Amino acid sequence: MEKTPSNKNFSRKEYYEQNPIDGIAFKNLVNAGLTWLLANQQTVNALNVFPVPDGDTGTNMVLTLQSAADEVSGSEEKNLEKMASMVAHGALMGARGNSGVISSQLWRGIAKGLQGYDVLTSDALVKAFNSAKETAYKGVVRPVEGTMLTVAKDTAIALEIAEKETKNLYELLLVAVEAAAKSVENTPNLLPILKEANVVDSGGKGLFYILEGMLKWINEEDLSNVIDFVEPIDGMMLDHTLDAVEEGQDWELVIDFKPFSPLDLSLFYSELETMGTSIQIGEGDDMYRMHIHVPDENRTKPWDYIMTIGTISDIRIENLMIQVPQQDKEPVIDCPKVKQDEIAIITVAPGLGIGKIFASLGANAVIAGGQTMNPSTQQIVEAFEDLPTNKIIILPNNKNIVMAAESAAEVSTKDVRIIKSKTIPQGFAAMMYLHPDGDLNQVEAAMVEAISSVETGEITTAVRDVEIDGVQVKENEIITLLNGKLISSTKNLEEAVMNFMKSIDTEEYELITLFYGENIDKAIAEKIAEDLQNQYEDFEVDLQYGGQPHYQFIISVE
Repeated sequence: MEKTPSNKNFSRKEYYEQNPIDGIAFKNLVNAGLTWLLANQQTVNALNVFPVPDGDTGTNMVLTLQSAADEVSGSEEKNLEKMASMVAHGALMGARGNSGVISSQLWRGIAKGLQGYDVLTSDALVKAFNSAKETAYKGVVRPVEGTMLTVAKDTAIALEIAEKETKNLYELLLVAVEAAAKSVENTPNLLPILKEANVVDSGGKGLFYILEGMLKWINEEDLSNVIDFVEPIDGMMLDHTLDAVEEGQDWELVIDFKPFSPLDLSLFYSELETMGTSIQIGEGDDMYRMHIHVPDENRTKPWDYIMTIGTISDIRIENLMIQVPQQDKEPVIDCPKVKQDEIAIITVAPGLGIGKIFASLGANAVIAGGQTMNPSTQQIVEAFEDLPTNKIIILPNNKNIVMAAESAAEVSTKDVRIIKSKTIPQGFAAMMYLHPDGDLNQVEAAMVEAISSVETGEITTAVRDVEIDGVQVKENEIITLLNGKLISSTKNLEEAVMNFMKSIDTEEYELITLFYGENIDKAIAEKIAEDLQNQYEDFEVDLQYGGQPHYQFIISVE
């Protein structure tokens, strides 16, 4: 981030009041917003309404804005309009999840509002925020108040009123931050489920942090307390760490531990830096996961150190010098090739088993993703852009990936259709109607109809206490969701599965498929499937390995 010249006898605030906010200054403000959002990423994640382990709004907004910052990181463009346009493009291509896509639309609107402006003026600022609000609202099919959209709207209205009284950009930024804060606090009054869960809107809070970060940076407040090396444990792509093995990295260690007291992450990281490289730190479920590459003489130092600050639950260690020659292995999911003019299916899968099933049904590309791992617009585009056909169907299989898929369709010149599958069972149901050489419109219509013919159950562990829709949930209980709606909470896994079955009209269906996740023993899954078959004798019960994280079972009834 560019610093204010140190030889000046005035503050950064005075500097920006006396000098025009051009493209470089705009880039600095974007970076400041990102820095502060990073610092508060886990706070935003924790505002998830449902107690399921997919609170990733903060992560998605960070990754989206990080993509925007990366887009302009090497640019010295002083023209404000051009810089804003680059930021918007970077945000669009990096957009992940609904929160990321909506925030990318805000940046797109800002860029539109700044067209024709070399530097920022008060009227340009008002135009930018009004355009951001309008663009974001238009980008959502059914806008919901009490969300990030409302916070953007309230901020735009406040700026429009304030600009009639002052043209000072610093004072207007103060108004924007105060308006966003007030709007965020009001979100539970507009969206009842927020009040029921006793949280404010997570996306709106993320937008507030971005604006507050800009203000804090201008005020020269400390933004350094940022742990940008921490990510959700399930987002740690450890399978790819061997790609960066350097000379002197003899061992790879992955250690799971629970600290005795709140962890000083900056100190923790600096200690690890004295031992090795390729350091990653993930956080989740009151524990941490540490990854590091170390030379032979340091192979025991990381766990010796961690034992002094916490309780270790698991240690994995690999000899890197043996592992390196194995890097060039075949892909784990072998998808069928698509021919010219055939229909290509691009699908998203949260686990290896589920991905392989999609491939066996004819999917031509499987994107790893799902809960806490929403793929970006760019990743979705890359999955189909080089295929030798212009006929593309995307199955997002997650409600938080639909908007990113739609953004990918918008930026592609190919004929891309989005089947709004919001669950894995819906995706599988759609695949039954794939005819690669069929008519694209007819296949699309059949798939759309198919996704409404299946019931989806999800069994997972609650991450916090909450009461929603009359269901009292305690942290670490097993909760059951029916088509995304919370229906029960219990301490027994099999009871959670049976609660799902009791909630559907069993007379309409004949097949139950249980996809068991990576965190459940196969023998336990087989026992539950057997009991389910005994209980529902008229059904065919099928057990499949899904390999999905977080969810012990994903259940399909059709």
